[in-house]
Amino acid sequence: MSPQDFDPLVEEWFRTRFGVPTEPQVLGWPEIRAGHDVLISAPTGSGKTLAAFLICLDRLVRAARAGELPNTTEVVYVSPLKALSNDVHKNLEVPLAEIAELAALQLPSVSKWAGSVPIFW
Repeated sequence: MSPQDFDPLVEEWFRTRFGVPTEPQVLGWPEIRAGHDVLISAPTGSGKTLAAFLICLDRLVRAARAGELPNTTEVVYVSPLKALSNDVHKNLEVPLAEIAELAALQLPSVSKWAGSVPIFW
């Protein structure tokens, strides 16, 4: 799968921002898009998180352009470490804002929560 398989706005954003996809992205995108459970093992900075988020962003952009974006939670990202919440900013908030600016689209907002979850018995 390549960026050409994404919505034209997402493809334009990706090509402008990154040029070409990394191997984890090329191999991960078809599996993620197909709805399979995917574990991408690759070095830090290889585009693993964006591989997953870009599929989500593409779905959101397609729905927004079709006027079918529901007012519901569409993406849930659970980070194993609080420090990885920066991934949400870098790989979801920034791309959403930049893609929305390209198209003058109203895309969904992002909410974050960090902290302990109380255990209820």
